[in-house]
This record gives sequence, structure tokens and C-alpha cells, in this order.
Amino acid sequence: MMSGLLQRFGLGDDASVSATGARATPTQEFDAVLLWCGLGLLMLGFVMVYSASIATAEGSRFTGNQASYFLIRHGLFLAIGLVCGAMAFQIPLRFWQQMAPYLFLLGIALLVLVIIPHVGRSVNGAQRWLPLGPINLQPSELMKLFAVLYAGDYTHRKLADMASFKRGFGPMAMVMLLVGFLLLKEPDFGAFVVIVSIAIGILFLGGINVRIFGTLLVVLLIGFVLLIWFSPYRRERLFGFMDPWQDAFGKGYQLSHALIAFGRGEWFGVGLGASVEKLFYLPEAHTDFLLAVIAEELGFVGVCVVVLMFSLLIQRSFAIGKTALGLGRIYPALVAQGIGIWIGVQSFINMGVNMGLLPTKGLTLPLMSFGGSGIVANCVALAILLRVDWENRQLMRGNRA
Repeated sequence: MMSGLLQRFGLGDDASVSATGARATPTQEFDAVLLWCGLGLLMLGFVMVYSASIATAEGSRFTGNQASYFLIRHGLFLAIGLVCGAMAFQIPLRFWQQMAPYLFLLGIALLVLVIIPHVGRSVNGAQRWLPLGPINLQPSELMKLFAVLYAGDYTHRKLADMASFKRGFGPMAMVMLLVGFLLLKEPDFGAFVVIVSIAIGILFLGGINVRIFGTLLVVLLIGFVLLIWFSPYRRERLFGFMDPWQDAFGKGYQLSHALIAFGRGEWFGVGLGASVEKLFYLPEAHTDFLLAVIAEELGFVGVCVVVLMFSLLIQRSFAIGKTALGLGRIYPALVAQGIGIWIGVQSFINMGVNMGLLPTKGLTLPLMSFGGSGIVANCVALAILLRVDWENRQLMRGNRA
């Protein structure tokens, strides 16, 4: 079983092992690339959220016509996220593993609560938020983190049963169906796709039977097609994605203006703060379509920098997981790579939507877009990833000594 796991986690040579076969002693407390990429995305997101939201904030009575409304709120959530992340870093992975089932149950309870009439808050036809005084909690964002922790714990406990449909995959499938039902009731199809991707990815890394995995992918593909076909608004989004210019003022409005923003940006952009599309043309410019504003203001080069930082962050999460597995730490390894799957899938979908490669979906850009619950969950996930790396380094030092 361990050899199978090593093959599925394999991403090249283990950086922690020298050419002579001896395990190298780490010289740093943290993975510098991971740390700086994470902080870089958070800080760039902070700047771009302000740039993308100025016009919206000034022109809305809801914000009191304050240009810095979204900047202040985003800065507050970012500060909360960093504090929560610092606290999460202090918690050993064994505690997260012990608490994973209870956190997952909490997430399910919140998903149930948010769809209860007059309890959850509805915006643009979707009931995804729980009003908590001056802030709104989005349970689906927390559920992504809880899904990583729970799927890692479940897979770790069921390693010997991964070849069995009934004992290995079956129980997780039932749980995911429940979560999917609750998410589709909001509806939040994007979060459903991300959470299912997390669960399937971790099960695959844990050694799930290849035939079961292949069958599952086919069933999911058919299920997604049926969900889109029998849902009028999802079907309209798909048709709008296929030809946004056919109805540029209707179902193709968001995508057409996102593409215009990319076109205006050219190589080096029109300059920070000089975007035209954010001036009430591009809806959700500071949330779902932040990358389009980045493309317009910072150009192709700016988008490449963002893609590079995400790529490095995801690569480091898989490398950290591989190192943890080499040290016999299966649960931390699954959690590290589960976080990589989460950030990778969500960022890929958001970027694909912005560039017109995927149908419009209400998913934010991780670590960057405006959104309190999402930023806090992302910061905690990044802290847990750093904790896995830190524990790896401490263990390697102990083994060396």
C-alpha cells in the first residue's frame, strides 16, 4: 500500500533526499517559495480589489458612496484571516485529524442552516450567506477546508479498503451526495464542483481502485451534464459561453466585457487604476472577475505573474505532501495535497471563466478576490500547509540528529 501511495504522490525526485541517499537537513524553518507566493497573492489581491471596486463603492448608496468601502472591509477580513492563520499554524496536524469529523459535521449543519427560509441571506437569487451582524458568513467556503481535513482523515483510516467500492468509496460517496444536495439547494454549483474535486482527488491519492475511479469520472461527467441541461439558468450560461457576442447585452454580458478587458490590456496593461471595464461595465469586478481587471490594468505580463505564483504555490503543496509521505506522515501528506487540489481547481475555474474558456461560474479567485469567508478559509489553509512543511522539517532534523 505504501509503495502505491508513493507512486501516486510522485512528482519527481524527493528534494529532501540527497544524491547519496541520505536525507538532507533543512536549513530554513519554512518553505520560502510557498510563503512568499501566498503573501504575494494576498497583497496583490488587496491592491487590485481596491482598484476594481472604487467606482462601484463610490456609486452605491449601500456603501455610503465611500470609495474605500470594499478596501476597508477586505483589509479587515485579510487581517482576521492572517490572525486565524497564525493561530492555525500553532495547532499540530494530529489535532486537526482528531477534529476533522466534527468540523465536517459543523460544515453540514451550517449548510443546512443557510438554506432555511428567513435564516440564510439571498443575493442575486442565491441563498449562500448567514448574516452575522455587520458580516456575512458563507458556509460553502468553510466547507472546502473542512472537506480537505475530513477527506484526508477518511482516506487515512480506510487505506486498507481503498480497493473496495462498498467499504472504501461507498461511504464517502454518500456523504458527498448529501453535501452536494445542500450546495445545489442554495444553489452553489461552483462550490459543489470544487468540493467533489477535493474528495475525489484525495481518494485517488489514497489509492482508490482505478476501475472505481474511472467509473466515477464517467458518472460525474454524466451527472454534471444532466445538472446543466435540466437547469434553465445553467443552460443559458452555457449557451452564453459558447457565443457571448450573440447576446452581448444579455446572457453573454459578463463574458463579453471580461474579454474586452483582456483585449484592452494587451502586453503591459493600461496602468494600475486606469481600467475602463470596472466603471460599471464589468459586473462583480472585485470578486468573480478580478482577473479581468488585472489583465486590463497590468496586461498579459500581470496575468502571467499571477498564474506563475499560483502554479508555484500548488507545486509546493504537492512537494510538501510528497515529503510528508516519505516521512511516513500519511494524513499530513493527504491534507497538503488536498489543499493544492482545492486552490488549483478553484483558481483554474476562475481563470477559465475570466478568459472565456469555461462557462460563467460564481467562484472567486483564491487568496485574491473580495470575500470575507473565502479569504479567512484560504489563510487558514495556507497556514495548515505551512504547518505540514514545518513539522516535516522538524522531523527531518530529529532524524538527522
